Amino acid sequence: MPGTNLTREEAQERARLLTVDAYDIELDLSGAQEGGTFRSVTSVRFDSAEAGASTFVDLIAPAVREVVLNGTALDAAAVFRDSRIALDGLVQGRNELRVVADCAYTNTGEGLHRFVDPVDEQAYLYTQFEVPDSRRVFAVFEQPDLKGTFRFTVTAPAGWTVVSNSPTPEPDGDVWRFEPTPRISSYITALIAGPYHAVHSVYEKDGRRVPLGIYCRPSLAEHLDAEHIFDVTRQGFDWFQEKFDYAYPFAKYDQLFVPEFNAGAMENAGAVTIRDQYVFRSKVTDAAYERRAETILHELAHMWFGDLVTMEWWNDLWLNESFATFTSVACQAAAPGSRWPHSWTTFANAEKTWAYRQDQLPSTHPIMAEINDLDDVLVNFDGITYAKGASVLKQLVAYVGEDEFFAGVQAYFKEHAFGNTKLTDLLGALEKTSGRDLTTWAEKWLQTAGINVLRPEIATDADGVVTSFAVRQTAPALPAGAKGTAVLRPHRIAIGSYDLDESGRLVRTGRIELDVDGELTEVPELVGTARPAVFLLNDDDLSYAKVRMDDDSLAVVTAHLGDFAESLPRALSWASAWDMTRDGELATRDYLDLVVSGIVKESDIGVVQSLQRQVHMAIEQYADPAWRPEGLARWTAFALEQLRAAAPGSDHQLAWARAFADTARTDTQLDLLEALLDGGETIEGLAVDTELRWALLHRLAATGRADEGAVDAELARDRTAAGERHAASARSAMPTEEAKA
Repeated sequence: MPGTNLTREEAQERARLLTVDAYDIELDLSGAQEGGTFRSVTSVRFDSAEAGASTFVDLIAPAVREVVLNGTALDAAAVFRDSRIALDGLVQGRNELRVVADCAYTNTGEGLHRFVDPVDEQAYLYTQFEVPDSRRVFAVFEQPDLKGTFRFTVTAPAGWTVVSNSPTPEPDGDVWRFEPTPRISSYITALIAGPYHAVHSVYEKDGRRVPLGIYCRPSLAEHLDAEHIFDVTRQGFDWFQEKFDYAYPFAKYDQLFVPEFNAGAMENAGAVTIRDQYVFRSKVTDAAYERRAETILHELAHMWFGDLVTMEWWNDLWLNESFATFTSVACQAAAPGSRWPHSWTTFANAEKTWAYRQDQLPSTHPIMAEINDLDDVLVNFDGITYAKGASVLKQLVAYVGEDEFFAGVQAYFKEHAFGNTKLTDLLGALEKTSGRDLTTWAEKWLQTAGINVLRPEIATDADGVVTSFAVRQTAPALPAGAKGTAVLRPHRIAIGSYDLDESGRLVRTGRIELDVDGELTEVPELVGTARPAVFLLNDDDLSYAKVRMDDDSLAVVTAHLGDFAESLPRALSWASAWDMTRDGELATRDYLDLVVSGIVKESDIGVVQSLQRQVHMAIEQYADPAWRPEGLARWTAFALEQLRAAAPGSDHQLAWARAFADTARTDTQLDLLEALLDGGETIEGLAVDTELRWALLHRLAATGRADEGAVDAELARDRTAAGERHAASARSAMPTEEAKA
């Protein structure tokens, strides 16, 4: 019994047999306000390579009312089972199928999700189809390499807006008829419907106008900073079209901020859905705006890599996501007018940290995992897929050269537009433009697991001149139960030389780039040079590896970590210290000392917030239990000190307010939280707005200082979907048996 699964072998056989032409899909959503089910009518034209062959179409529905194949009505009860409708006796050449079903609205984020806003009590719908869930809305050959065109006709309640992949037409009464899409995979089709608030604009380039839209629920409209989102989007259009040398491939581009979204966003062709927590209801730091921009650009990059050219099967999902992550960060770093030219610092601080942690768990696996069926996809949708994959893609760019990489990508898009590919198609294009054989590189990076460690081995004479320099590479054993093999890999890295200038800043005075391979790589270029204050391996963060410093460099960095003139070497040094703490090479109390001495000089707010989280985690999880209360007391007191010292209204002030709220525990500290919440005390410049109020209340609830009545009162102030989530979280945090039941 197949249940709802699909094996790769079944998909390969179906792709061998069938070529899909077009879908016509009619959906009746007129009863969406009440929920339950909706009528779905699918007509699909497809070709069979063989006469008399059998196959199946995918559908998950409470009821199938009608199945007609090539004009012959089939017994729906006999041919529909689990998630499949059996199709026997195909004719060679053109076949036509019609399926009428009652499909279900969901509240799980699969298929057609239905949400009722507590503010206006209106229903809001949106689809989420990746990986295999378009079959919850219409009958479909649910696999990425059976592309077709899709034409949607939707009946909706009066006053609703309906958005799909093609431009949104003027409704004919309550009926919305969309033009057919280009040939795309079913998982990137989309339908969003409801009384959404909309803002429209346009992107213009070389005489072409691409309509742009941004949507959210009316209850969030006052917080929607549409112009900022449009600005980021236009920068992405400019940069991607230039780098990819391929015009945006769809007719319009809508971004829809939707409720209860299970992920960050989804790259539906021309109709991207994004979690509506990215519509900020209160003051946030610039790090939050940067992460939102990265998400926006990530999904825009998918319009080319993923939507225009699509993986043949889900084993290349990692490449799909890694490419979008890498190019979104590259766009932030290099696009003219970008607000975040130091985005690679955030990448090192966020994605790399996530990847390193995932890669040291028993659940780690090779980037290119074996995906035998749909169930395997969900198991491997993780930090290895996204973060390690993007990190390794950055290493690939360094390995082949940036110009050569994008030249290969341009050829790849032109050759495979609106088609499907495998990893080997991209690697082949890169081999042609770079002249590098990538076979060994791909085997060692993509088919193995774990992190290499790079250490410098340096000797100097009495005058401080380098007499020998080598990079030693090790491959620590994988955790018990992990999939894959730990191996030494080829690395393209930079080595930076840093010295203290007259103002006491650590500035780069030299840089070389080289290939590291095997256990020991000699670096003759540095022999005979004067030893700088710091040698930094993997400068510019080109490769994916944990880096250790020589003793002399470590001593300087420990004393001057906050003095690096640039944010990226600071972030790399912070990351090295965090790795050493997690690996037991640096005691938590020493890590706390390092952070307390250096964070006051850290200007990058994303790094500050990351360090705050890491210190708290280290004290709670890695510290000697006997010392833990002392460590928490010291950190909380330091957070309060920094909160009071921060510039009024600054991002640092807000970050320290949240850090203090996360760890406050003494009566005096909790009294301050209560006073900030009820207005009995103020701190100049600190806006105790909706989100910060909930953060304060959550801590008070977790420590037993706030009861159900306090939560109810706060919810009365914020009777929104977000308010209901915060209230539930605060109640569950209370230190009572009832709260934990």
